[in-house]
Amino acid sequence: MNLLFKYKKVAIFLLSLLLIIFWGATRLASPLGDKGQTQTLTIAKGAGASTVAEQLAKMSRASGGSVTAFEIETLSLLTGRSNDYKMGDYDINPKASLSSILDKIARGEIAPLKIRIAEGATWAQIKSVLLKADMQHDAQELDVKQLATVLKLDTASAEGMIFPDTYQYRRGEAETAVLSRAAQILHSRLNAAWDKRAEGLPYKTPYEALTMASIIEKETGAAEDRAMVAAVFVNRLKVPMRLQTDPTVIYGIGADFNGNLTKADLQTDTPFNTYTQDGLPPTPIATASMASIEAALHPADSKVLYFVARGDGSSEFSETLSEHNAAVKKYQLNPVKKSAQ
Repeated sequence: MNLLFKYKKVAIFLLSLLLIIFWGATRLASPLGDKGQTQTLTIAKGAGASTVAEQLAKMSRASGGSVTAFEIETLSLLTGRSNDYKMGDYDINPKASLSSILDKIARGEIAPLKIRIAEGATWAQIKSVLLKADMQHDAQELDVKQLATVLKLDTASAEGMIFPDTYQYRRGEAETAVLSRAAQILHSRLNAAWDKRAEGLPYKTPYEALTMASIIEKETGAAEDRAMVAAVFVNRLKVPMRLQTDPTVIYGIGADFNGNLTKADLQTDTPFNTYTQDGLPPTPIATASMASIEAALHPADSKVLYFVARGDGSSEFSETLSEHNAAVKKYQLNPVKKSAQ
């Protein structure tokens, strides 16, 4: 009788164990829910398994599921994951299995944050963007010369040496780490483009081509005009003729520029005033897209020397001053902020 009782206890235990295993396997293979889009799970520093379980259970309810915090915490303990959760933000797809979600958290597959460095942005503007990001702000006090030293660039200034793109970063990552990656990307892409440049260009180095590209970036209102804008400035360098481009003057004025470019500004000599200085400015004036870099290295086959804004974002190009004056009369009936080129 006692032996039969023992067999029953063992059988009940084994049956219970099988049921638990079946339940656990079923729950782990099940999704949090069956609807909804990817959500962000934020695990704070020191958060325990119970806190994470509550957050996931809330996501489950919001996405039409029924997984409870008790179930999640129990399965975390049974599978040995509960002590491995790492702080950070995680992208959670509610339709993914609970097992894969717990694995992601245990492995620390933190969702990267993103930051956008725009085309045509100056270092001052990039700093403002970086300041809003959840980073270690170790570049905010650096000017363009100091940044060049920190990033170990072979140029005296870091202006324009950051490739404009969207970059992923981890919470608390140093600004200089992201900027270093961006500078390396620019170096690689610029040199590759330089090797395939057109013949007869008036640049001695890739850096000069980048400087031209930054001007093209700031002067182009319509993407399809880039190659023609490039042709204007390349032709002026070849004549030779001063570039006479407003964005360089504005850059030279710096923080004192109030948004209104005056005749006095155009006559005030600075290293960046291409109305008073010959050739290219000493450094790029902003970030340049690959499209502008390609335009600088492959300008349109044209003899144009002038262009004027039409008012719709595009430009009218001319080979002679008389043609240009006629275009100015046609398209610039009212004063505009950007002067005719």
